[in-house]
Amino acid sequence: MIRHIVMWKFRPGTEKEQEEFLTGLRNLQGVIPQLLKSEVAVNVAPGNYDAVLVSEFASLEDLDAYKNDPRHKAVSALCKSIREDRVAVDYEF
Repeated sequence: MIRHIVMWKFRPGTEKEQEEFLTGLRNLQGVIPQLLKSEVAVNVAPGNYDAVLVSEFASLEDLDAYKNDPRHKAVSALCKSIREDRVAVDYEF
């Protein structure tokens, strides 16, 4: 099993787009078959990254299929237009 964690810092003034992005990300659960589980959350403490995704896949191949799915790419394109920074880690568990 693979856990995929991503965190973002968003540009100020993009709050509407942030909500649209995070909602779109949440809506991928149950739509992309390789995505076994996902949690999307907004940070409540100041001074850290703004939001996080924690998701699970059966394999790295399934993670790659998710990343290349057109529905994920559409959501990701919005994120790229509003983010200042992104960090990610993938690990086996």
